[in-house]
Amino acid sequence: MTQAAHPHEPAAPTTPVHPAPASAGREHTIDALRGFALLGILMVNAGSFASTYFGVGVADPAFSRPVDHAVRWWVSFVFETKFYLLFSLLFGYSFALQMDSAARSGSAFVPRFLRRLLGLFLLGLAHAWLLFAGDILVTYALLGVLLLVWRGLKPTAATVLALVLLGMTAGGWGLLAWLVAHVPPMEVPVAELHAKAQQAAQAYRASALGAIAQRGRDMAEGVWFVLVFVQGPCALAMFLLGLAAHRSGYLARVAQQPARLQRWMLCCLPVGMAGALFYAFAQVDTSSVQQPEHVVLAALAVDLATAPLMTFGYVALLLWLLQRGPVGQRLGAALEPAGRMALSNYLLQSLVGALVFTAYGLALVGRVAPWLVVVGVLVLYGAQLVWSRRWMAAHAYGPVEWLLRAFTLWQWPAWRRSAR
Repeated sequence: MTQAAHPHEPAAPTTPVHPAPASAGREHTIDALRGFALLGILMVNAGSFASTYFGVGVADPAFSRPVDHAVRWWVSFVFETKFYLLFSLLFGYSFALQMDSAARSGSAFVPRFLRRLLGLFLLGLAHAWLLFAGDILVTYALLGVLLLVWRGLKPTAATVLALVLLGMTAGGWGLLAWLVAHVPPMEVPVAELHAKAQQAAQAYRASALGAIAQRGRDMAEGVWFVLVFVQGPCALAMFLLGLAAHRSGYLARVAQQPARLQRWMLCCLPVGMAGALFYAFAQVDTSSVQQPEHVVLAALAVDLATAPLMTFGYVALLLWLLQRGPVGQRLGAALEPAGRMALSNYLLQSLVGALVFTAYGLALVGRVAPWLVVVGVLVLYGAQLVWSRRWMAAHAYGPVEWLLRAFTLWQWPAWRRSAR
């Protein structure tokens, strides 16, 4: 599954204190959540970079040891389908922050936000063709227009509409699973699936132009379908929930109430984990052939219904950890700078992935064991945390955020941090 990042418009940098009340200017906990989400985004996208068998439906014969299956199962259980929801929630929350900022300054919000969406759209097109076919920035830009249309929704109405979208998406896949279960089973074209994955790997290794062409084929043959019928409606639902969370002030209040955060964890994580278990067992098979199609579809339906709860549980858990005294302060200080330049970090992750796994650089697609991919993810994420902290200590914005802000405002913003 694809994932995505999107930073909100930054306010002036301040010393991080966790958690910060909404009135403190920039909401540091939101930046910390975004920095945390970058790990999940990278963990899932790295699997797609590393193997052209990702999402094909059959196991990679080159990595079929128990440890390989265990690593893929763990990534599917903990990360897949959860973290793009978190970024989508934060996108909606940040949208509401930007509306408030425009109202306070007397700026015209709609034309400015439309320029921002156009900038995201152009970035997404370049990202999809040049680095990663699973880009979601284009989808965010298009869905952002709907969010703009619905910006006047009250928190209750936005929440109801979000739940309807989630219910319709999960219900639709559940209905499809039921229909498939009641028709004669079709033979899985195992040889064709293997050939398709191997041809894609060869294309990614052959040349830079071959890699670009293969991204185009990937987008045409499957990525668009996932974005339209899975991630798109779910992301839009989370946009609306983020909008409602800010407009009602609920998230800012709960973030400062450890007892309520614990209740959220107890309510959300068990249900989310149960759905994730079903999804992971259906997605990651230890044999060379996938589970029956109706089982895979049913698992997807269950996951679409329960993954938002897992996401809310993650949010509650991190917000709770941020209040654990010095440990929470250190955690927030590590995550917040990365979250403030999340778009730069997201694109950097794809650049590194393309350099490591395609003909842009080492061309290692299909040649790195899943466990080693996870190690590489942790190393890269740690490096991004360090780089982000150093960059944001001296700069007002991340490099890509600076460009997007310039395009949005149609003027050059400050590059360095103001001296205090």
